[in-house]
Amino acid sequence: MNTAKPMDKCNTWSEINWKKVERQVFKLQKRIYQASQKGDVKLVHKLQRLLIKSHNGKLIATRKVTQDNQGKKTAGVDKIKCLTPKQRLELVKNLKLGKKVKPSRRVWIPKPKKKEKRPLGIPIIYERALQALVKLALEPEWEAIFEPNSYGFRPGRGTHDAIEAIFLAIKQKSKYVLDADIAQCFDKINHEKLLTKMATYPSLKRQIKAWLKCGVLENDNLFPTMEGTPQGGVISPLLANIALHGMEERIKQYARTIKGKKAENERSLNLIRYADDFVILHEKLEVIQKCQEIIEEWLGEMGLNLNKGKTTITHTLNEYEGKIGFDFLGFTVRQFPVGKHHSGKNTKGVKLGFKTLIKPSKEKIKIHQAKMNKVIQKHKSSPQIKLIQELNPVISGWSNYYATVVSKEIFSSCDHVTYNQLRRWSNRRHPKQNHQWIVHKYWHPEGNKKWVFSVQNQERSYQLRTHVETPIVRHIKVKGSRSPFDGDLIYWASRLGRHPELSKEVSKLLKKQKGRCNHCGLIFKDEDLLEVDHIIPRSLGGNNSYSNKQLLHRHCHDVKTAHDGSLTRIHDKKSIREERNEAKESCYVLKTSKRGDSLT
Repeated sequence: MNTAKPMDKCNTWSEINWKKVERQVFKLQKRIYQASQKGDVKLVHKLQRLLIKSHNGKLIATRKVTQDNQGKKTAGVDKIKCLTPKQRLELVKNLKLGKKVKPSRRVWIPKPKKKEKRPLGIPIIYERALQALVKLALEPEWEAIFEPNSYGFRPGRGTHDAIEAIFLAIKQKSKYVLDADIAQCFDKINHEKLLTKMATYPSLKRQIKAWLKCGVLENDNLFPTMEGTPQGGVISPLLANIALHGMEERIKQYARTIKGKKAENERSLNLIRYADDFVILHEKLEVIQKCQEIIEEWLGEMGLNLNKGKTTITHTLNEYEGKIGFDFLGFTVRQFPVGKHHSGKNTKGVKLGFKTLIKPSKEKIKIHQAKMNKVIQKHKSSPQIKLIQELNPVISGWSNYYATVVSKEIFSSCDHVTYNQLRRWSNRRHPKQNHQWIVHKYWHPEGNKKWVFSVQNQERSYQLRTHVETPIVRHIKVKGSRSPFDGDLIYWASRLGRHPELSKEVSKLLKKQKGRCNHCGLIFKDEDLLEVDHIIPRSLGGNNSYSNKQLLHRHCHDVKTAHDGSLTRIHDKKSIREERNEAKESCYVLKTSKRGDSLT
């Protein structure tokens, strides 16, 4: 017998049946997606109204900005950083389209390796929750429409899909490349053009216009926003993608006018976009130059233009204007001549083959090594185990990101640099000791390895992770125009388990749990925040083995940890397990809905 209260009858945040809430919201999103695919605009708008007015949608939106979002403790102009469970329920009741919009708070953050700063506009918590609610309704509609080679700020897609798309476009032919960047994309979008392009129903259009025109408050001075979508808003990335939608189709229209077979011309001319960065690929230089003119004209209609300083034309194999290959999303893409029986020619007219190699860019390697050095310098006087704990996440995160391309030699080079940095660290700590003494103190044999920076004690050995131990695994690009709203649960769950940036530990636990959270039983989605939890807490005698670990949503982990902290010290493992089961029955746990994987 189901004793759960209806969503609108719950008096406390902990009484909410999040599993039911998630399913109800996703069913509506799936229907919006299917209606948008069929071109039924009237039904799309009807379902969007229903979702925005629904209590379940408001609950998900509120939880997303008050509990799940990593920037949840950033205050807007009202200076409110976080809400209590009671205040969250009040916020849910008050969410409604059409209320007066307060201005955003201007925050400046530094750009990496530049003196410039990036402006952010931070809305108040109420506006963030309302934007999250509107995004729940708008995203399924546009996911059914967006072009297949758009990868930035979209559920189920990422940088590795964009890089793999580039590889597939050039693996058989060397091509010229227009490596382009849109100048101040978020700050220059024409509001009227964007609203016209969205073609949504009147009340939602007025609300979006109010967010665009709300202005920003900086040092008690109010500045109007006559153009652009303020970075920092929940809905801003989606609005930017809508503004840039149609760019690929415009290029395909031009491809059909090129002499030759239309289908072949469309396949050979590729535009691959990630947010406001994109590349256009074709074997003929004149086609690339014409595409640049077409794109500049197309962007001008949205109030945008190309950044002349960052927009260049290069070639993947041959030198053009002093450069070969190009950098994109932290990767260097280039082709190298090999053999003599395939396409391509050198200066003497001899036929050459080529091999396409994608590697980490030199700039990103330098940034990573500088970050490693900064961590080591910060821990000059720290114990060795503390330094290892700080360095391991940096090494594993960077290595996992580049583990899908040709990185083995670079990983080895990074390990050599790290060793030299650690030698300086150890020599500084013991200036009067000789080389052999220092090596025996900090480097120990571990298995087949003779030199491992590690700490050995009676319980276990803590060792520094190396870059080169990360296996190279090729990434499989997302299929065409697939979306998490299409209902193919198996496809999206399997992609999440193979995500290149997941650690080995998380991947193992995902496989063990069949992609579900052990606390709430719901399927993990692409942007869910995950936590590795000890089933029996270490403070209660639990060990660090895989059998004592589970993967939870971050908010599920918070609830479970709070419950563990309220328990008295229990030595019997069976008793602890019984306490956990009682907690499940008495308190429905929280769950993230960041990207909309299918739930049945």
